[in-house]
Amino acid sequence: MLKIINSLKGDKVIWAFVALLALFSFMPVFSASSNLAYMRHGSGNAVTYLIKHLAHIFIGFFIIYQVHKIPYHYFRGISRIALPIVWLLLIYTLVKGTVIEGANASRWIQVPFIGISFQTSTLAAIILYIYVARYLSKKREKEPNFKESFIDLWIPVFITLMFILPANFSTAALIFAMVTMLAFIGKYPLKYIGLIIGSGVVVLTMFILVAKAFPDAFPNRVDTWISRIDSFTSDKPNEDDYQIEKAKIAIASGGVYGLGPGKSVQKNFLPQSSSDFIYAIIVEEYGLLGALTVMGMYLLLLFRFVVAAHKANSMFGKLVVIGLGFPIIFQALINMAVAVELLPVTGQTLPLISSGGSSVWMTCIAIGIILSVTKKEEEIAEELQEKQKREEALQRLIDKQLKEEEEAGNEEENFSIEDNPMNAILNK
Repeated sequence: MLKIINSLKGDKVIWAFVALLALFSFMPVFSASSNLAYMRHGSGNAVTYLIKHLAHIFIGFFIIYQVHKIPYHYFRGISRIALPIVWLLLIYTLVKGTVIEGANASRWIQVPFIGISFQTSTLAAIILYIYVARYLSKKREKEPNFKESFIDLWIPVFITLMFILPANFSTAALIFAMVTMLAFIGKYPLKYIGLIIGSGVVVLTMFILVAKAFPDAFPNRVDTWISRIDSFTSDKPNEDDYQIEKAKIAIASGGVYGLGPGKSVQKNFLPQSSSDFIYAIIVEEYGLLGALTVMGMYLLLLFRFVVAAHKANSMFGKLVVIGLGFPIIFQALINMAVAVELLPVTGQTLPLISSGGSSVWMTCIAIGIILSVTKKEEEIAEELQEKQKREEALQRLIDKQLKEEEEAGNEEENFSIEDNPMNAILNK
């Protein structure tokens, strides 16, 4: 076991927080999956779902381990090659995507011969963040021309969002917000960022108008967004309102200390209790203390991402850590905000805790790349430390040699002054 831990490179604190969140996830997932087991199998035995979640987490950590061994600068070139491939996957998802557990949006595709559902927008987000970090780090030396940057940077961003938006508005909005934040941190001119945000608002407005004019082109999507916002700002009952009401009942039932592990009542009534609304189950079973503990772990992980970005030895490394790390934390905060009705229902999962295969694995890919950046920092630090040790050892040898020569010179001088026979003649 110690050998395995020693083989893990990169920021050990990030490794620790990721492992803690993954270990903690087993208890709420096992508890919240009982209603799925009851509805599908009639037994209420959630062991199958627990084993499935264990497999997902195990594969996820294997992904982290393999990805973190890849030098992070390799991803600079990979992002340019992978972005067109991701576009093709997104188009295929829009055309042939499947509906999972009653979701009214085709966001997933089935992997052939394996039968695993895969949400392509999560992979697209990772590739896009790295692509944006590559461009910003390359153009940082001088202020970019807006026309040139619009073609090289923002057109790929808008193309990616265009393929995500019809099926998943919340993910598209999160990606656009994170790319804008990344551009700001990468010192992209503020006046250009303002133009891009204005262009994004115009494009979104045009999409909504087209979708309303031709409802068969994007069935139910714009109506779903409007109904969710409307139900969030009013008291009209609908399906999302039912989910929020059950989530609030679960949170109110938890109190300070919670009902205890596995003793949630609302998991039997709350849809998506093991994924989108798992935070409500956590609060019900572990109370306010458990809720604050989970939130605290995410915030500490955010702080560690900031430290890792600050220590990165290149601008590309800094932007990669920010571009991949911050969305994980913001997604977690959005999931928590939805559970307590601070935001409308978005469908965002709780990273590393909610059940699900592709969402866990994509998060693990992002964390693996971040650890690859921190691993390079450690290697450079070790090289500098080794170089310093060699210089100190060489300096000690030089000092020793000089001291010996000085002592030898003093002995010769003493001999020449005291024992030289010419001294008597000279004195006389």
